[in-house]
Amino acid sequence: MKTDAELKALVREKYSEIALQDKATNMSSCCGAGGCSTEVYNIMSDDYSNLNGYTEAADLGLGCGLPTQFAQIKPGDTVIDLGSGAGNDCFVARHETGVSGKVIGIDFTPAMVEKARANAEKLGYNNVEFRQGDIEQMPVSANMADVIVSNCVLNLVPNKDGVFKEIYRVLKPGGHFSISDVVLVGNLPAALQQAAEMYAGCVSGAIQKDVYLEMIRINGFEQVTIQKEKPIIIPDDILQQYLNAEQLAQFKSSELGIFSITVFAQKPSTEKTNCCTPGSGCC
Repeated sequence: MKTDAELKALVREKYSEIALQDKATNMSSCCGAGGCSTEVYNIMSDDYSNLNGYTEAADLGLGCGLPTQFAQIKPGDTVIDLGSGAGNDCFVARHETGVSGKVIGIDFTPAMVEKARANAEKLGYNNVEFRQGDIEQMPVSANMADVIVSNCVLNLVPNKDGVFKEIYRVLKPGGHFSISDVVLVGNLPAALQQAAEMYAGCVSGAIQKDVYLEMIRINGFEQVTIQKEKPIIIPDDILQQYLNAEQLAQFKSSELGIFSITVFAQKPSTEKTNCCTPGSGCC
C-alpha cells in the first residue's frame, strides 16, 4: 500500500506527462493515464464544446462531467476551480462571472499551471489566475469564494475529507460547490485498486458513493444533491491489462458500478452553534 505522499508523487508525475499529451490521447484513456485503449472511446469526459467560454487549447479531455454547467455561477462571483489543469473550466466559469468576477484555478502540477497561465495570457483574461498548490491546503484565504468547482480531481486525492474541510473553509457563508467526480458502488477488484495507472486514471482512487456523500454532510454542508449521474464503462482492452479472463468475467457479471456524479452542496449561511452554552438561558 502506497503512502499518501507516494500517491501524490505518482499523480504529479503522471499529470506532468499528461500536460504534454494531446486531447485525443487523453480521451481514449483513463483520464489521460496512458494511450491504453485501442477503441475510439470517450471513457469519462463530456463534451464541453457547446458551452460558452470553452477554449479548445485548454481542453485536455480529462474531466468526467460538466460541473461549471451546473454550478449556478452569477456575474461578479469569485470562483475557484480545484485541479484546474490547462484552464478549461476556469475559462467557462469566467464567461459566467464576467469581467466583474474573479476565477482562481489551483493545481499542484507545475506543468499544468504553466500551460493554464499561457492559455489565459493568449486570451487576455486579467481576472483569471492560476496558483500552484495542494487542494488539501489551498493557497487562498477563508470565506472568499462564492462558488467552487472541480472536475474529476478529488478521486486522485488520498485525503478527500481534508479537501472537503478546505472547501468549507474557503467558501463564503451561503456559498456552494458543484463537483464532478468518480465514485463506486461495490468493491473494485484488488488488481485494479493496486494499479498505479488506474489510480492516475481516476478509477482506483475512487471511494464508495454513499461514503462520498456522507463525507460531504459530515463536513457541515447542506442541500447535498446529485445534479447528474452516469455510468462509466471501461473497455475490455484496458481491463485486460489488470485482470485475467476469469477475473474479467467476474468483474463484468458483478453488481459493481463505476459512476461519474456531479454533486452540489452549500455551506450554511450562518454557522450552527449550540444554543445550550452556559448562560444562554435557552435550556
